[in-house]
Amino acid sequence: MATEPMIRIEADRDPEFAAWFTGLVGEEKLRECIHCGVCSGSCPLASHMDLGPRKLMYLAREGWADDVLGSNTIWLCTSCYACTVACPQQIPVTDVMYALKRKAIEAGKAPKRHPVAVMAKQFSRMVHRRGRMSEAYLIAGLALRSGVHRYVGMLPMGVNAVRTGRISLKLDRIRRRKELTALLDRVEREREEVAAS
Repeated sequence: MATEPMIRIEADRDPEFAAWFTGLVGEEKLRECIHCGVCSGSCPLASHMDLGPRKLMYLAREGWADDVLGSNTIWLCTSCYACTVACPQQIPVTDVMYALKRKAIEAGKAPKRHPVAVMAKQFSRMVHRRGRMSEAYLIAGLALRSGVHRYVGMLPMGVNAVRTGRISLKLDRIRRRKELTALLDRVEREREEVAAS
């Protein structure tokens, strides 16, 4: 008995990713999406995205992890909340975009030198190590890891911010850093356990 050949894309669907995604907002809430396109129509950057918010939500809900996590859409989202405010079904599209960014970083799918991904990693690393974020060092790390050429034009503004005291060159840290690090490690372990179950 001959079997139908499996379509390659169908084989790439990830049911675990779909379950994770529907758990973010709730499957019922996502199933209420009427695909009206208001989220995409209200997004100021939708014309630059490879997948509009509406299509991204649909693909994620159905488990197309590689398409979703590999798209530029989640990195172009500016968190303006226009999509969330406009959604007639009250789906928190912007919050979903943040979760997808985190998932892409965890899965190693984030663009290597994209400023948003680099800043998220840099911020997390600083808080984990020192308990605080130091603006000057965050900006310096961002520039070094995402391409100094992007920030050369902003250098006079940065110098002025340091000169006027708006940005400190002091490398801040909290007392009892080890306790915070232990707490953050515990949260991360519990999150991994929940994701694995």
